[in-house]
Amino acid sequence: MRRTLYLIGALLLAHVALLTVHPAGATVADTSEGLDVGIVFDVGGRGDKSFNDGAYLGGLRATKALGARVRYIEPGEGSDREAGLRLLAAEGMDLVVAVGFIFTDDINVLAKEYPNVKFADVDYAVATDSVGNPLPMPPNLVALKFREEQGSFLVGALAALVGKSKKVGFVGGMDIALIHKFEAGYRAGVRHVCPDCDVIVNYAGVTPEAFRNPGRGKEMALAMYNQGVNVIFHASGSTGLGVFEAARTTGKFGIGVDADQYSEAPGHVLTSMVKGIDESVFQAAKAVKDGTFTGGIQQFGLAENGVGYVYDANNKMLIPDAVRAKLDSLTADIVAGRITVPSTRPGTK
Repeated sequence: MRRTLYLIGALLLAHVALLTVHPAGATVADTSEGLDVGIVFDVGGRGDKSFNDGAYLGGLRATKALGARVRYIEPGEGSDREAGLRLLAAEGMDLVVAVGFIFTDDINVLAKEYPNVKFADVDYAVATDSVGNPLPMPPNLVALKFREEQGSFLVGALAALVGKSKKVGFVGGMDIALIHKFEAGYRAGVRHVCPDCDVIVNYAGVTPEAFRNPGRGKEMALAMYNQGVNVIFHASGSTGLGVFEAARTTGKFGIGVDADQYSEAPGHVLTSMVKGIDESVFQAAKAVKDGTFTGGIQQFGLAENGVGYVYDANNKMLIPDAVRAKLDSLTADIVAGRITVPSTRPGTK
């Protein structure tokens, strides 16, 4: 009998011990009051000085201003992205943020599986019906969308006004509709102030790897500079680092994207077309904390200070006052609806 009691006691102790064991790499969700946010980065990860770093800054803002506990996941390839989102959702995060359109399908599925978790996707690819109307999204999912074409219009006008050439360049990352918005706006801005200017365009590829190929970016940029281009706008993630290297090599200019990229090539970055990715992530977290979160599409354009271009002490000497005044006037016209900026390339819908 005593032996049996010892055995039962040992089994109970083993059971209690197992309750405290968790799979390797998993983090136990903090069930105390507060705001728990999880962020899964896109291709290129932290340190891209662009898209992902903007989301990281949004997380830092949520930590400082909202007291949020933020967990960051930098996935590898393929299914790792879905696994990162699923892990955060299973841990009961209040908000799970995906950084990039590539998460669209996965986040749609998970938002339905975890209806009590709020989800946000930066640059979510909104599905449409045959006439272009957005299809319904899960009510706990918000698409954080930007009017990239509006900011690109402004830097296109800038490139034409100060480039001292009838040729300007555009380097895209992956050849997809999202990056076409940058190209379309850039073309329109160039042509608005210089109808006879030529816009030379090239893309790095047709897979996500096109966003992290600096060697290819440098190769394309050098070819453009050799054709008489003096300014190149890139929308290509870390591939754009190669554009800046080419600008340094040739003594010409590049235009950054998503965040201020002046530090990549001081003196050779004319400006950067910035997206308020940090603001969109912060606002999503704030809405969850305030209890005002609603699913659907949120647009961030010039009117919402969601896009724009950098003008500060680093580059103001490169932008004459008259050009700055012209860009201010164009901004006002776009916000007021007097100028409609295209978001698709000519010949596409």
